[in-house]
Amino acid sequence: MTPITTDRLISTADVRRALIERREIALLDVRDEAAFAEAHPLFAASLPLDRLAGEVFDRIPRRTTPIAVYDDGEQLAPDAIQQLSALGYASVAMLDGGLDGWRRSGGEIFRDVNVPSKAFGELVEATRHTPSLSAEELKALLDAHADVVVLDARRFDEYRTMSIPGGISVPGAELVYRVGELAPRPETLVVVNCAGRTRSIIGAQSLVNAGIPNRVAALRNGTIGWKLAGLTLDRDQSRRFVPVSKERVERARESARAVATRAGVGRADRTALSAWLADDSRTLYRFDVRTPEEFAAGHLAGFRSAPGGQLVQETDVFAPVRGARILLVDSDGVRANMTASWLAQMAWEVYVLEDGLNGGELVVEAVPPGRTSTPTASPAKAYKRPYEGTDNPVSAMQAYLDWEYGLVAQLERDGTHGFRVLQ
Repeated sequence: MTPITTDRLISTADVRRALIERREIALLDVRDEAAFAEAHPLFAASLPLDRLAGEVFDRIPRRTTPIAVYDDGEQLAPDAIQQLSALGYASVAMLDGGLDGWRRSGGEIFRDVNVPSKAFGELVEATRHTPSLSAEELKALLDAHADVVVLDARRFDEYRTMSIPGGISVPGAELVYRVGELAPRPETLVVVNCAGRTRSIIGAQSLVNAGIPNRVAALRNGTIGWKLAGLTLDRDQSRRFVPVSKERVERARESARAVATRAGVGRADRTALSAWLADDSRTLYRFDVRTPEEFAAGHLAGFRSAPGGQLVQETDVFAPVRGARILLVDSDGVRANMTASWLAQMAWEVYVLEDGLNGGELVVEAVPPGRTSTPTASPAKAYKRPYEGTDNPVSAMQAYLDWEYGLVAQLERDGTHGFRVLQ
């Protein structure tokens, strides 16, 4: 692939053109995460200068990937370019004018983190009118001992911090795979929650898309909405999903594959994988979307652990090279297909490895390589997420929700995303 620029400056117009045309580019914000969360372009990825050398090889695996680096006048970008060049990256440029240049040229400015996924989630709800319940409505059902099951789509560690009373931890990509065991009666109402909005919406809509017989609803505004309603959250719970029967796996596999096919997900075999690995003109991300525990017990060499729900939630963390090719694998044909269906709608070129884990030698490692969530920065440099933890001010939580409601309008103004929602 021809580099987008051959000098050390790249314009906002050139970056936008690459994004719209789906040419590979990584737009890196090298400031601290807290500063990044205040203002950045939609597809910028946070990679602070002091973490760059330790993370960049995982996050930008191809050394000839076009990279645009920026700061907001702190003079961090020149150091980042020097580091990247020393590490062997051959097509690195500085965004002309930095963040202020992007703003002055008319580029849309977003705040918070994982914004592409959150904006996409809002677009899904606005387009599909994903069913939802308020905290008060769910509390009344629980108090009445109604036939309802609450499934928490976040990571297990987030669930442990705070959860809806009676909720069960079923991280996003596990929902379609495991819901049949957790709600075997079609009459059972299935409510999906997260801390805020995105994973509730995507989780609930996943179940709708897969055509499960149950009525499904997202918990409107998640645990934030629960707290804003003056209700009490559980702490330190350990309720988790259960094993899935062979018959239910087969039904879920058929449903997931059908959804993925409708979304335009590709299929790849070992021959295609070998060809892609030999192609130095395209970035290939290889992700295993099972649970971290399954990954650690045995996975295909070269694949990184990216539990499906978090991969959809944190595309900017796992895959900062917009326009790259993504290959997913699982052991069951459910989780990879459902995850891929969402990535395809987010305008990624995404494939599922047809034979799954079969036919390949599995690697066992005590500590999975790669990232499964955003790294922890020092308190002074990290962005305090208003939807995590239990001590956030009510004003911060409400302001966060108000911001999310405006993301669809921001997407329209930005015009670089290419998102589409499966009907």
